Amino acid sequence: MEKKEVPSLVKDQRLILKRRAQIVKSAVQLFNEKGYHKATTRELAKASGFSIGTLYEYIGSKEDILYLVCDSVYDEVMSKWEKLLNSRLNGLERLKQVIEAYFRVVNDLQDEVLVMYQESKSLSDEALTYVLEKEMKMKEMFEAELTRARSENVLTLDDREISLAAHQILVVGQMWTFRRWAVQREYNIEEYITSQLRQLLYGFKVTAADS
Repeated sequence: MEKKEVPSLVKDQRLILKRRAQIVKSAVQLFNEKGYHKATTRELAKASGFSIGTLYEYIGSKEDILYLVCDSVYDEVMSKWEKLLNSRLNGLERLKQVIEAYFRVVNDLQDEVLVMYQESKSLSDEALTYVLEKEMKMKEMFEAELTRARSENVLTLDDREISLAAHQILVVGQMWTFRRWAVQREYNIEEYITSQLRQLLYGFKVTAADS
């Protein structure tokens, strides 16, 4: 699926990127406060520091803004995640760092991730398909790391189990945002990372025998 083309009346690509970054930043805050459907384009323009006419020089519709938010969040998560990784690590230490770095990025971008998680369902089918494909690429990133860990004898999951484990890592990271109203009352990010790494890698420490 190709990236959606968001229309612009402006031809200067650097200016488009700059102004759309302003729009995305303001939209994240407004969507978190009011929700996508209740936020108006006039409010979005004002929050971005533009007139409504100027806003429409950089986008074609309100949905374009939500699309730009979702698209930029995935790109920023991947960029920040890659910068946190230590390429010299191997084995279990690398796997731990891969997961921990993802959790830390989600913590840094939790408002953006929350908007993406809650509001992406409002995108058109075409735009949503593209956004979901980007999430699948993140899932494949974890699959590759888990497969590498298996080759280094860190774990013994088969391919199907690795696929499910990759989904699990993604969701556990996102839970820090969409369950933050409850989870962040009980844990800070350091405690959350420690506990979730322990559960992901070593399970629930069940002691009772199967019945």
